[in-house]
Amino acid sequence: MGVSKTLSAIIFAVAAMGFASAPVRAADNAHKLSVRLDWIPSGYQAPIFLAADKGWFKEAGLDVTIADGNGSATTVQLVGAGQFDIGHAALSNMAFARSKGMPVISIAGIFRKGDTALLVPQDSPIRTPKDLKGRTVVSTPGSLETPFLDPFLAAGGLTRGDVKLIYVDASAKISTYLQGKVDGVFSSTAYTLPLVATRRPARAVLFADFGLNLPGFGLFTTEALLKSKGDAVRKFTSIVAGSWAYVLKGHEKEAVAAELHQREQARLNPDLLLGQLKESLPFLYTDATRKEPIGIQSEADWKAAIAVMEQAKVVAPGSKAQDYFTNRYIDTKLMTTIADR
Repeated sequence: MGVSKTLSAIIFAVAAMGFASAPVRAADNAHKLSVRLDWIPSGYQAPIFLAADKGWFKEAGLDVTIADGNGSATTVQLVGAGQFDIGHAALSNMAFARSKGMPVISIAGIFRKGDTALLVPQDSPIRTPKDLKGRTVVSTPGSLETPFLDPFLAAGGLTRGDVKLIYVDASAKISTYLQGKVDGVFSSTAYTLPLVATRRPARAVLFADFGLNLPGFGLFTTEALLKSKGDAVRKFTSIVAGSWAYVLKGHEKEAVAAELHQREQARLNPDLLLGQLKESLPFLYTDATRKEPIGIQSEADWKAAIAVMEQAKVVAPGSKAQDYFTNRYIDTKLMTTIADR
């Protein structure tokens, strides 16, 4: 009888150890993901931090690390080189790299309407590209907007010779605008508008409103990683998309609180983060994706964007839209499970 009890106890203990270690086994190398953001912690990244803070990644058996970034172009290069598994960045930058032979591909579109814009003071008479004649505006060499300045100006019948372009380093863009000596600055709407709101409030003249809808922020990875960690990628992408849907149900402040918790040492400004998150909302949908869940991308949108990129000579002629994105790594059932919490 004693032996039987002892044997039963051992079997129970082994079984318990098996259950306890299940999450650890699930988060093996195939389920470990390193994620590189486009920039320092900002409000439009809050749904990613929310998913981490809520434990939704761990619940799915994922071990996710999130690193801050210093620009979309750098994030694309690092992911393409295999130093990170997944990137969150402007998908336009991903497309530039893809066209040049880097095997990167978009797996979720978040800002399906691009937020690249000319930001001008709220009381400015500038409302279209044609209003820029004789004006002074700030840009950064090699930035996302640079290849599209000529098409943007051409939408107003202008050339670069009709405006005064001041080129500064990316870190000096905002301060130059805030000094009040220029008429506008080319930048990201969601990030910048809340940043300047208290000192020189601005509004956006969007590239997208003048035939230049460039893919905005989204998730991307490499083709090699899809082969080696496809299951983990699908779970991660679906959870992030679901987290966005959850946030849109009135959980914006909860998402900001999660980001503050996840980046506690950064001493972030909650009002700024909330402002950036709210400024993101107009860019989540296009006409082609109006009825599609966040993350799902439209071939028509990509086709139009590639045509613009070909015109600007930043992607090779003859590109096919389906070469730049896939919707196969969004599980709508998992996404809905997260969204409905």
